[in-house]
Amino acid sequence: MTKYIFVTGGVTSSLGKGIIAASLAKLLQARGLKVTIQKFDPYINIDPGTLNPYEHGECYVTEDGAETDLDLGHYERFLNVPTSQANNVTTGRIYSHVIEQERAGAYLGKTVQVVPHITDEIKRRMLLLGQSGEYDIVITELGGTVGDIESLPFIEAVRQLRWELGNNDSLVIHLTLVPYLAAAGELKTKPTQHSVKTLLEYGVQPDILVCRTEHKLNNDIRKKLALFCNVNINAVVESIDAPTIYDVPLNMLKEQLDKTVLAKLKLSTKNDPDLENWKSFLGKLKNPTGEVNIGLVGKYVELPDAYKSIAEAFIHAGATNETRVKVKYIAAESVNQENVGEKLKGLDGVLVAPGFGERGLEGKLETIRFVRENKVPFFGICLGMQCSVIEFGRNVLGLKGANSFEMDEKTPHPVINLMEEQKNIKNMGGTMRLGAYDCEIKKGTKAFGIYGKSKISERHRHRYEFNNEYLKDYEKAGMIASGINPTTGLVEIVELKDHPFFVAGQFHPELKSTVVNPHPLFVSFVAAALANKKSQ
Repeated sequence: MTKYIFVTGGVTSSLGKGIIAASLAKLLQARGLKVTIQKFDPYINIDPGTLNPYEHGECYVTEDGAETDLDLGHYERFLNVPTSQANNVTTGRIYSHVIEQERAGAYLGKTVQVVPHITDEIKRRMLLLGQSGEYDIVITELGGTVGDIESLPFIEAVRQLRWELGNNDSLVIHLTLVPYLAAAGELKTKPTQHSVKTLLEYGVQPDILVCRTEHKLNNDIRKKLALFCNVNINAVVESIDAPTIYDVPLNMLKEQLDKTVLAKLKLSTKNDPDLENWKSFLGKLKNPTGEVNIGLVGKYVELPDAYKSIAEAFIHAGATNETRVKVKYIAAESVNQENVGEKLKGLDGVLVAPGFGERGLEGKLETIRFVRENKVPFFGICLGMQCSVIEFGRNVLGLKGANSFEMDEKTPHPVINLMEEQKNIKNMGGTMRLGAYDCEIKKGTKAFGIYGKSKISERHRHRYEFNNEYLKDYEKAGMIASGINPTTGLVEIVELKDHPFFVAGQFHPELKSTVVNPHPLFVSFVAAALANKKSQ
């Protein structure tokens, strides 16, 4: 029978519930258990797809085309198991479903209320993955902070579920902050006590406290927390700030979080976790033999979380190359023809990032012109690929005013255009080419050398495509379409013949990079940047 773990947060947001959930899942997986994680978010948006990246960081896309919270990226990077639509649920999605049911008469004229109708729908979704029979343990991370108005129905659903499931089939982990007061020179437990008290008022007793802290918790602090929060002393777990998120599973192993969880769920603790691959990755990550500087040119660079998966893919690729990758974030708007050389000075490779809209477009085009002409390794993702097509059209093919239909509907040369089926769509949410699509790679191309195979599948999130009417002209001039969608004939990858590394994809390779399987495009790009550095 599937067991359920609920992870709540207290005191403050951004404590790292997603990392703790992913780390615990990694340890349980390393013991041979089948584990999945789901995220319940309390906002009323149906999904994060229409949220500004400044609001919520990047929007993570799953294989089945769901636009989800960036925490699902952590789940996949740690567990190396794909997530799906079912792994991310928002208040908006819950209410939308309940209202549709009400309109269809499913509640037989009853008054529709938060309890039981909303909480029943939350519970149904919390149990959904467990009922598939695929998992031994389902970890549910509840977004937000205990005490928030919008989180109340989720906490109430957890209270009801714990009562229904019984003692040994579920548990609650409460992640909280134990702040250090420099003036007093001590750690303070009161915020945690208040947070647990609030949870108790809602009828939920946490089984384990995970305490985020900058300083080690001594035994007295642990005893005090155990006493005032009604937990065993061995269930007070220290989560001290770590140099990298990839240290956290090993920190949680030292704190025996997985053992405590298994004991409370009455599961065997005989198998020790097999973490050899993880330790090997950490060894390479922490002991690099080289270093490269890579520029990331984008429009949301003030908030690096907007490019979270790209940053993590560079960490995986860097470890594979035993190289530290230093990413320099460059605002696309700040780049122009006069300063492009100065802005990109000292960089061993340049990535032009995905995004939507016109802001920063000209800066991206200038960046690409510079790296193309100066033979600097270049990697373009989604809009970055489209920009490389526009730049090549304008500056090599001489197509004056070449542009994307997204940026200029009156362009004489829409080298990037809308697909026919997209032309009449007015809604913004969930209406793009989303999720995994196949791609066939031409033999003898750089892309084929990178992937080592001709059939691949990558994840997408975009509306506009390479305009195939221009394909012959591009290929004649040296920009090759090395990857093509076998069903639609749409261009997936472009590359330049006479360039050390100029590869751009219409998809998002960063979404499939994990600790165990670093993405080959990132690995090759970092290797090319390293070769470029050595040749200077």
